[in-house]
Amino acid sequence: MGQMIELTAGDGFKLGAYSASAPEPKGGVVVIQEIFGVNAHIREVVDGYAEAGYHAVAPALFDRVERGVELGYDEAGMGRGMALAFQEIDHALALADIAAAVSTAASAGRVGVVGYCFGGLMTWRSACELDGVSAASAYYGGGVPNEAERTPRCPVIAHFGKQDAHIPVADVERFAAARGEVEVHLYDADHGFNCDHRGSFDAAAADQARGRTLAHFAAHVDA
Repeated sequence: MGQMIELTAGDGFKLGAYSASAPEPKGGVVVIQEIFGVNAHIREVVDGYAEAGYHAVAPALFDRVERGVELGYDEAGMGRGMALAFQEIDHALALADIAAAVSTAASAGRVGVVGYCFGGLMTWRSACELDGVSAASAYYGGGVPNEAERTPRCPVIAHFGKQDAHIPVADVERFAAARGEVEVHLYDADHGFNCDHRGSFDAAAADQARGRTLAHFAAHVDA
């Protein structure tokens, strides 16, 4: 239902994005990719937020290094995605690219940001650093518990899996204690539980987290 569009960041860089919109959107949602790029799953997430009544945009954050990245969930895809996300792209510029997506989504009103894995980390940073973000929902963001010194500028909810070996529960609990204003949820699920293209998909956890995210956006984004 969506289409590829072009965004222009503050420094003039042009990047791709996948966008879909409800006929009369009640607000905007920026969807931030995992390490696998704006692949089929992320496009489906965007479509889902459009179906829920929003103007949704997923910026292609790897475009500054390599355009059109779509990786699989095998070992090769994981390795390439980790290199792109945590070694090759400039995270400050990635925030600028997210800001461009926020500006585009804001044509529909207030904007919420939701992101997964690497995108969960960038969602947390967006909530803390970017103008124009009214609410944020961060899914299993690697590194988020290590950035508890940041202060969010909008209401944030965060979702983590109890079985996630990448993000220990003890770290999540310390983050929750340090940032009492963040609504932290733990699910009996693994990393990547929202993605139905992966073996770690957990339908119950995904449904519950989406419901909480939609309620969060209804409270803080909807017109």
